[in-house]
Amino acid sequence: MAKRSQTLKDHWREQRLFLSRVIGAAVVVVVLTGVLVARLVQLQIVDYQRFSELSQDNRLRIEPLPPTRGLVFDRNGLIIAENVPIWQLVAIPEQIDDLDAVLRDLESLDLIDPSEHTVLVDLIRSHRAFERVKLRDLTETEAARFAVRRHRFSGIDIQEGLIRYYPFGPASAHAVGYVGSISTYDLERIDRSNYAATSQIGKSGIERSYEDVLHGQVGYRQQVVNAQGRVLYDPASATGDGGIAGLETKWPVPGRNVVLSLDMRLQLATQQAFAGLRGAAVAIDPANGDVLALVSAPSFDPNRLSGGLSRSDFAALNTDPDKPLFNRALAGRYPPGSTIKPFIGLAGLHHETELAHGTVYCPGFYTLPGHSHRYRDWRPQGHGTVDLHDAIVQSCDVYYYQLAVELGIDRMAAALAGFGFGAPTGIDIAGEVGGVVPSREWKRNAFSRPEDQVWFPGETVITGIGQGYTLVTPLQLANATAVLAARGRRFRPRLLIATQDPVDGEMHRLEPEALPPVEIAPEHWETIHQAMVGVTTEPRGSGRTAMLGTEYVVAGKTGTAQVFTLEQEEDYDPEEIDERLRDHGLFIAYAPAEAPEIAVAVVVENGGGGSSAAAPVARKMLDAYFAARPAAEIGDYVARQP
Repeated sequence: MAKRSQTLKDHWREQRLFLSRVIGAAVVVVVLTGVLVARLVQLQIVDYQRFSELSQDNRLRIEPLPPTRGLVFDRNGLIIAENVPIWQLVAIPEQIDDLDAVLRDLESLDLIDPSEHTVLVDLIRSHRAFERVKLRDLTETEAARFAVRRHRFSGIDIQEGLIRYYPFGPASAHAVGYVGSISTYDLERIDRSNYAATSQIGKSGIERSYEDVLHGQVGYRQQVVNAQGRVLYDPASATGDGGIAGLETKWPVPGRNVVLSLDMRLQLATQQAFAGLRGAAVAIDPANGDVLALVSAPSFDPNRLSGGLSRSDFAALNTDPDKPLFNRALAGRYPPGSTIKPFIGLAGLHHETELAHGTVYCPGFYTLPGHSHRYRDWRPQGHGTVDLHDAIVQSCDVYYYQLAVELGIDRMAAALAGFGFGAPTGIDIAGEVGGVVPSREWKRNAFSRPEDQVWFPGETVITGIGQGYTLVTPLQLANATAVLAARGRRFRPRLLIATQDPVDGEMHRLEPEALPPVEIAPEHWETIHQAMVGVTTEPRGSGRTAMLGTEYVVAGKTGTAQVFTLEQEEDYDPEEIDERLRDHGLFIAYAPAEAPEIAVAVVVENGGGGSSAAAPVARKMLDAYFAARPAAEIGDYVARQP
């Protein structure tokens, strides 16, 4: 019989095993408890402030408060741009049952453009259900039309807002500019945090160039919201006791008011003088470079753009063949025609050319030695024997053909550049372009083919009368005329002359920026000055008819610029060609001639002769200026509080 083995139970070992397990479990519990305590310390003590702020952010929302945009005044205190209350059409998505049907009903009332339907659907659906979504601004008539039918539109309402308003409409459009919706491009150049509550930004003119001055600083207000972001408590709408303490409000800082050099009475008169015409005019104070008037015609109503044009309306405006959105005063480039002659005459005097102190016989045409091509004078029968004075008074082309040959193209180019031609003047609004002052170097750089880079003698001849490659902007022409009037003193043209604190009314004036003068002997200035006075006062003066009867003396010069080149034997008949191929009319002037206060340049596109088309516009400008002298200096006006 096999012996059965028996194993005795080891109580001591089991006891030790049990004890070790208890100790291990206790250690785990202690460690886990320590981790828990450490985490509690981290959350409740170390990171208390951070999590406290985060919890506040979950409970509070920062509602940005838009600053009030600064006002724009002219030099006499007239408001050119302001902020006015307006009704806005808004949608509340969660209250709309059938969005498409509601929008179609609004379209049937002409409150929404049908072409905007899809855009508005996307806009509304991109917002949270309880947020108010602005659809468009309404006129008083449109707001009234909606108000009587309000019961039909669940989820659609009207609310008050502010809109930029330009009291002078098209008259100030190209100088002051306009505001419009912030675009993707705008977002790349602005401080987004400062535009958190703003939907519009300056798009052109003063509104764009001085956006940082006009806009101001955004403020904010704390609101209590739920987890979905719906506002539960807004201090702005709270009444009585029971509000929540500790909610912060930082009021926005309004933008500064700006004061422009424009004289709106002159600006309006200029705008009216261009009725039915295309072109531009600029008036400058020769004493400091202040731009008194800057008009481009036709113009547009900036109020339509600031209110938000429909796509179809903007397309119609943008494709208008007369280009009302194009700023001809700053970006229109025109041949100066005979308005260039006083500047070429000064160059002839300065360089002591033989002809500047002599005479030439004008038979009605000019030929280069050894050439048969005839460069025609505007007067087919000629002017006879003329000197520099007569050549300016009667605008004799043949004299200037000869003078240009004596000067040479490079000396002419240098002289014109000295008056600011061929480069932007640096006016303090965007959009300006440079003109063209041709020279041998310019032609080498302007053309790629070697055969096109050769400068020909005939090109020098026609440059002497402001034709050929020479191009100027109306602003450049007015600026150069101001230098003539000031006998060489130069200032950078400017529109902004002061800013004003909207709260305390403190004015900060800006000093004009002087530029290096044009150094010409005093007697030469006087020679040209007397000739330009003769243009408007002597019997054969080309501008005499337009300036008859003025109570002030005008120094001026007419100009007529060809739009296309005539063949040698071809005659110009404006009745036989398209209206847009007719000559441009130009006129420059300053007055009173003995102590100039204003210098003007006028360009009338396809208007014909300068004496018949542009000089009458300049006459109306000068009459308006001297009939309505500024009644108050800049510091005398009282700005309205925004």
